Amino acid sequence: MIHEPVIAAVIILALIAVGEIVSIITRARVPMLFVAFIGYLILVWIGVMPKNLIDDSKFSAVGMVLGTAPILVHMGTVIPLKSIKSQWRAVAISLLGILISATLILSLVTWIYDYPTAVSGTGPLTGGIVALLVTSQGLKDLGFVSLVTIPVLVLALQSMFGIPLAINLLRRFALKLRGTLDNETLAAAALADMVKEEIVENNEKAAKVKYLIPEKYQTNLVLLFMLFIGGAIAVVLDKFTGIPYSLWALAIGMVGRLIGFYPERVMEKANAFTVGMAGIIFLIITMLNDITFDMFVSYLPEVFLIIIVGMIGIILGGYIGSKIFKWDPLKGIPVALTAMFGFPGDYIVCEEVSRSVGRTKEEQEKIFNEILTPMLVGGFTTVTIGSVVIASILIKTL
Repeated sequence: MIHEPVIAAVIILALIAVGEIVSIITRARVPMLFVAFIGYLILVWIGVMPKNLIDDSKFSAVGMVLGTAPILVHMGTVIPLKSIKSQWRAVAISLLGILISATLILSLVTWIYDYPTAVSGTGPLTGGIVALLVTSQGLKDLGFVSLVTIPVLVLALQSMFGIPLAINLLRRFALKLRGTLDNETLAAAALADMVKEEIVENNEKAAKVKYLIPEKYQTNLVLLFMLFIGGAIAVVLDKFTGIPYSLWALAIGMVGRLIGFYPERVMEKANAFTVGMAGIIFLIITMLNDITFDMFVSYLPEVFLIIIVGMIGIILGGYIGSKIFKWDPLKGIPVALTAMFGFPGDYIVCEEVSRSVGRTKEEQEKIFNEILTPMLVGGFTTVTIGSVVIASILIKTL
């Protein structure tokens, strides 16, 4: 009976839902993917869950179709170009962090182990689940099946290292900020910036967005069709140019939003994003079937080395970038570290820091407003753009 598609899907979704609840309870310190992936592996190893349950659910097919090129087109439409322009220092610092991190991993891990091992962990460490999908699929297609263990574990474990460090550094920055707020100098400046941003936002909202397809025709199904047009073009361009479809899809999403073909966050407006992300998780869990307990244990040294070396690279990049762009490293390094946890971890970190350091509601709000935007932009830059580009390029070098 458990092999009925709906029942099989419910069992796997139960694992994901438990992971989501644990993540909420622990305020993202224990990530959802860690609970889902490790829980699945343990249940398969001890014989409670059959390996073919994922295939029986038929849900991984959703990941193959909706969770690849179309979701990357969507990610291109999510890119907040105006925020990136105003927060260019956060963008530059976060990119420098992942570039130095990738360089260190490719150098040291290749020297200690080998190049495929280094590549398998680089993309996921500098980003999120889409980078994991790009890396895992590439490894499987190239015959490096056992190496799929590495990107899965790196993504499952990295936020446990990144979040505590980011909270510690940001708290120290917030304490310095609180001292400056007592002088009212920064408070006035912060207030002026907030007023400016509010005026800009109001002006942007007032400006009528012009779409190539009138809004009245942008129904869920029409938007989904438009999304698949971009995904299909990306796949075709991949075949003809050799440039990964993931890069084409991101570019198509960005250009499509700029010219008014796509609305912002097109997949969410089509009410398909959650299903697409669930499909990706199912697709990745399918790849876990080939991971044995011995493989899991044997790759732990490589995984921890990649995480430690990568984190050192991110910290170094954040520090250098902060010095170059005249930012406090206590603010710049956490912005770079968002590569290790992304959203909603970056939002939760800001919320926790402002609440623990601010002595009054007003003070908490000022600290929160000061650190939130650069943290969100940094996380978006690394997880959504940087990691996908790095993973797509590196997998082609194998």
